[in-house]
Amino acid sequence: MNFANKINALLTNRIIIVVFLFALVIAFSVPFLSKPAVQKLPTPLESILDAGEVMFLTRNNAHCYYIYRGEPMGFEYDLAGAFADYLGVKLKITIAEEWEKMIPSLKEGSGHIIAASLTVTPKRLAQVAFSDGYMTIQQHVIINRDNHNIKDIDDLSGKTIHIRKGTSYHDLLEKMKAEGMHFDVVPVNNIPTGELIQHVANGEIDITIADSNVAMLNRRYFPRAVIGFPIGEKEHLAWAVDPGSESLREEINTFFKMIKKNGTYKKIYARYYADVERFDFVDLRAYHRRLVTRLPKYGHIIKAASDKHGFDWRLISAQMYQESHFRQWVKSPAGAYGLMQLTQRTAKSHGVKDIYNPEQNINAGVKHLKELYDLFDKAEGADRLFIAFAAYNVGQGHIWDAQRLAKKMNLDPNKWSSLSKTLPLLQNRKYYRNAKHGYCRGIEPVQYVRQIMIYYDILKHQGIDYNLTPFSIPAAAQPSGI
Repeated sequence: MNFANKINALLTNRIIIVVFLFALVIAFSVPFLSKPAVQKLPTPLESILDAGEVMFLTRNNAHCYYIYRGEPMGFEYDLAGAFADYLGVKLKITIAEEWEKMIPSLKEGSGHIIAASLTVTPKRLAQVAFSDGYMTIQQHVIINRDNHNIKDIDDLSGKTIHIRKGTSYHDLLEKMKAEGMHFDVVPVNNIPTGELIQHVANGEIDITIADSNVAMLNRRYFPRAVIGFPIGEKEHLAWAVDPGSESLREEINTFFKMIKKNGTYKKIYARYYADVERFDFVDLRAYHRRLVTRLPKYGHIIKAASDKHGFDWRLISAQMYQESHFRQWVKSPAGAYGLMQLTQRTAKSHGVKDIYNPEQNINAGVKHLKELYDLFDKAEGADRLFIAFAAYNVGQGHIWDAQRLAKKMNLDPNKWSSLSKTLPLLQNRKYYRNAKHGYCRGIEPVQYVRQIMIYYDILKHQGIDYNLTPFSIPAAAQPSGI
């Protein structure tokens, strides 16, 4: 073989090798190239935005979610609604029938968020991720007013405490027992804490435990239940999400910061917990008693007059109690008469012939309130109602003075929050000397409105649409001994 042939053979062999190697590369690459690209799954937040709906898991009780007069309400419900609006999606509510099934339901995908006055605890942190806390609470012992034997934590020794199974109360009491405390714990299923407080008030059980917000609100409804000493440290209520929902958790935290800054949280809180710290046992006990002994006599008149003028009859009943304590023949030192405390001038303007006649008095009073409500039509919603109540109490002239003063102070004259500041100022000469209608006992209408809404809240609570569970202790939940 000559030199030229050797070169050609060598090149041919190299070309064959290169082609062979290239073929191998192609052969091994085809399976990988033919595989579809791995798609990134959407985050829970992205799924919510894509679906246009956020699903909340909550409980059917006075603090979370309930139906009143056909409308959904509740502190957690309103917060959830504000969050849905913030995201620009629809709100879907799912009721967890059992407290202990909320977290499993969340993890199974039945909801995106738990909003159920849930306390952040180490046990729950092992299962879910929590948002920043939106309310600080502390657990308290709840006893009957006649129980004088339980004054501090040592007095719990030998006692029986009924609590809702699976709650943070349950966890804390079991921890206290493990540390040497001697008492019986009776965990009961599917009985809300509010109902257990009612059973304490009725003397059916001796002790339960409740978060401070739940305890303070329920003592309005059941004044014989007393908030005792606190147990455990202060804790936070928060929303819970699946641990894999970090972007959703961060969005919730951003939302909470926003609504606390812009006042939305304060408004929602006030709707359910306004003046919750105020508690007068003697007054509320008398009110509850008179709802049974006096109100029924006038109920049909109140309902007819309320329907005619577009008011909730419970609201008018609350106002009537504030005016007269449901006493037909009462006359005030200022010259106001009967159930709705009409002045002679107001009674005459509405054609009242017998100022003590219940039907005439109530109808004239409700009609007068409606006229005031129509008069202050620049205000909206609850502000308009509160201003009308205040005008009923002190007259529209003083309200106009308070509104003018609000304008001078760069406050919105059509907000009750503004007038509740300026009305009391009209007691001071510095302010009332320039007021068209002069001196006004301005703190009185503020207290008047506040008290009506407390009475209304109690009546409204009786109309909440959720079933009270007859109290019974399941055999499996009987005390296990000290």
